[in-house]
Amino acid sequence: MTRHGKNCTAGAVYTYYEKKKDTAASGYGTQTVRLSKDAVKDFDCCCLSLQPCKDPVVTSDGYIYEKEAILECILHQKKEIARQMKAYEKQKNEKKNEMEELNKAAKESKMKGFLEKEMSIISKPLNPFTRKAGNVLPSSSAESSGAAAEAGSSSEDKSKQLPSFWIPSLTPEAKTTLVKKPDKTVYCPMSGRPLKMKDLVSVKFTAVDDKVDRVGLINRQDRYVCAVTRDMLGNSVPCAVLRPSGAVVTLECVEKLIKKDMTDPISGDKLTEKDIIVLQRGGTGFSGSGVQLEAKEARPVMQA
Repeated sequence: MTRHGKNCTAGAVYTYYEKKKDTAASGYGTQTVRLSKDAVKDFDCCCLSLQPCKDPVVTSDGYIYEKEAILECILHQKKEIARQMKAYEKQKNEKKNEMEELNKAAKESKMKGFLEKEMSIISKPLNPFTRKAGNVLPSSSAESSGAAAEAGSSSEDKSKQLPSFWIPSLTPEAKTTLVKKPDKTVYCPMSGRPLKMKDLVSVKFTAVDDKVDRVGLINRQDRYVCAVTRDMLGNSVPCAVLRPSGAVVTLECVEKLIKKDMTDPISGDKLTEKDIIVLQRGGTGFSGSGVQLEAKEARPVMQA
């Protein structure tokens, strides 16, 4: 491929640099921005309020929520499910009533037709001069049938035409949207998996200094330590919650100490693999933090 200057506009080659430059100037294409640490929540912050938790709880997937916030979220989902269920039941009853009315009208029409046939049965003498249905129609009747066919075709053509919006009888009607049966399951707002109240586990962080109040802890960068090894906790340190005691420990402590006898060092209860909940931590600004820190914005693309 031919190489030429960055600002060359008369060349036959559209270089990658020129394409990127034109894309940034025109506002078309896809923008990719690397998020900094300030744009990512800390490991001890609520996933809904994005603020440090006062009474934290954790799900089985490792997402931390403020207890009040997640309870409000669950209550809101249940209210929405109840509202949708009420609308679904109303639509179901309306359909049932409509079907009953249609069946009733069909029965009445059958009864009416039967009575009309019964009333039309009258003994009349046969007239030998009347023409039968199989005989050929005269020219006048043929012309009338042709005119009727033309009228039918013209009416079909008119029905295929677009409706006139200024005539009330020809305006299109909006069909009622059908309400689907709602799902009664409450889902986690982060993982999207089913969530129940009993799945929430209370989290007990070990503060760096017990004498510092909560306001002082929020203002500090390093707030909590491991409940066993007293190592500082942060977004760069993988952590886990022990379900029986709710204590927060590092994964290094879990691998080297706790998994040897599978006993909770705080409460003394026996542990299983499900009792060790790995926390979902935030980003640190480094590429190896284990968190997707790229924000993409798709825009209309100009194609030649």
